[in-house]
Amino acid sequence: MNALKIARYQVRDVMRSRWVLLYGIFFLLLTDALFRFGGTGERVLLSLMNVVLIAIPLVAVVLGTMYLYGSREFTELILAQPVRRRSLFLGLFAGLGLPLTLAFVLGTGLPFWAHGGMAGGGWLPLTLLLGTGVALTLIFASVAFLVALSTEDRIKGLGFSLGVWVFFTVVFNAMVLLGIYLLSDYPVERGVLALSLLNPVDLGRILLLLSFDISALMGFTGAVFRRFFGSGLGQGVAISALVVWLIVPFALGLRRFNRKNF
Repeated sequence: MNALKIARYQVRDVMRSRWVLLYGIFFLLLTDALFRFGGTGERVLLSLMNVVLIAIPLVAVVLGTMYLYGSREFTELILAQPVRRRSLFLGLFAGLGLPLTLAFVLGTGLPFWAHGGMAGGGWLPLTLLLGTGVALTLIFASVAFLVALSTEDRIKGLGFSLGVWVFFTVVFNAMVLLGIYLLSDYPVERGVLALSLLNPVDLGRILLLLSFDISALMGFTGAVFRRFFGSGLGQGVAISALVVWLIVPFALGLRRFNRKNF
């Protein structure tokens, strides 16, 4: 049994979950409602941005943690067969990542197509929004796998996953703002630039705001990003950093999975 067969089985199993269906319906209804209340394509994208940056990491990290704990018996059964652990890990990850990605992309993309929100060059910001959402889905699913593989206690694992989400969405920015305030007499731009690379949610926000070119909403980190890199290069740096964020927790989770005694 290879990774593709495992992924196909897991995708069918996850797609039967009401949570994934509700997740897609949530984005479908929200996006459609924003258009119906008089929003243009760019306004809808701006309204969706904060939802994407907050809801997607939360759903991915929570469902990812619960999913891997729930697949424990299946994992033990498959490991009793002549199956490589790498193939099993890839199959399990794809079995979660693909349904979540598909639910988000279809739930957000279909209303844009139906309401003509991609007209007038709006396809590029929409592509960046969808790409950022997919990246955050896979990043936080990788983090969830790493957490679930690091502790046997489901409650502790879920609590730690929620703590990771709170840290990246709330605490991290608060710490950065506090540091800027305390070090206001010193040049902190380069330090803030380095810190922004350590937060995938902040990177997603910067990437999207650079595509809209709205200086008033960029905040300090976004302004620093634009000052150092400009819009085009800044987007490239943010995308590259998101790719690194995807690779590192995934590789750590795979390493943990290969060494774990089930």
